[in-house]
Amino acid sequence: MADKPLIPTGPLEIEDGGISFSKRLNEFPWWFVAIILIAIWVFLIIFTKEFLFNISSEFTNVLNADQVTEQLQAEFAANDITLSSNAKITIKDADKKWEIEDGRTNYFIYAEDQSLEVFSWGEYGQAFDFIKIGLKVTIQTALTAYGFALILGLIAGLGRLSSNMFFNNLARLYVELIRGIPILVLIFFIALVGVPAVVDGLNAFGVWLSDKGVAPLAAVFTAFNNQNISMNARAIVALSVTYGAYLAEIFRAGIQSIEHGQMEAARSLGMSYPQAMLHIILPQAVRNVLPALGNDFVAMVKDSSLVSVLAVRDITQVSRLYAGSTFRFREAYVTLATMYLTMTVLLSLLVQALERRLRSND
Repeated sequence: MADKPLIPTGPLEIEDGGISFSKRLNEFPWWFVAIILIAIWVFLIIFTKEFLFNISSEFTNVLNADQVTEQLQAEFAANDITLSSNAKITIKDADKKWEIEDGRTNYFIYAEDQSLEVFSWGEYGQAFDFIKIGLKVTIQTALTAYGFALILGLIAGLGRLSSNMFFNNLARLYVELIRGIPILVLIFFIALVGVPAVVDGLNAFGVWLSDKGVAPLAAVFTAFNNQNISMNARAIVALSVTYGAYLAEIFRAGIQSIEHGQMEAARSLGMSYPQAMLHIILPQAVRNVLPALGNDFVAMVKDSSLVSVLAVRDITQVSRLYAGSTFRFREAYVTLATMYLTMTVLLSLLVQALERRLRSND
């Protein structure tokens, strides 16, 4: 009996240089293309200038001289726009391009034929121009908090592996407490309860030292004042303490991934436990957990938005202020989401590049 022809039941694969066409389609990062297209669309909306009106080319000399004259103010007033006499004119290209900065509003003027065309940012552009002020605070808060969280997490991770009963249980208590409470609640508790309690404790210790006659050292502890500790500093402390617990588990897993024989070999060569941990174990452990540390940093950048509940003027808080004052909620929060998406996608790509580099070195 003749063999029956085989009928393919799966997707048709077209071989091309040893790699099937269907496999290429399946492995192509369509999700990334979609994110790029969304980002391009939003950025075009944000950075597209809106035409306002035309003014006479006679104002070219006025603009070149950086002068806001009454005639120029009258031209803007004729189009229902109030231009302040203190507005700053920047010459981008003499006789061709100028920018007028009037408070938080920017006007762009371009020479076109026999007239000058006046543009301004659209509603999304105005939202971005307002919200970007908080970008510096967001980045500073995330970087500073993550730096302290790394130190705290490393100490707690070593404590989790310590044979000392006190340090082991203290580290375990810290990790379990922090991981058992929502981040938002922890931010409120640490910033508004924990930090003031620590400051009061330091002040009380300073008073005790003063009673003992140690005035110079007492002055150091009594110098702390709750009113002088900004909400930004409290937010950094809250994020550091919170993420320190999660990083502790990452460091613990990284250290445990190193064979125990390496510690024994280091000790047999005369190294102390701290020396072996510092020079032999930790460098390898950190290398193993670098991708996880990078992913946690991306998560912290997103969770830094929670510090807006403390009135820290990050991009989330500034967006809320803009939306509340202009009632342009769509423009404010679309812009905010795009800014966070841009930061997290770029950081995620850096983490993936780091992972590929580490795999290539194996």
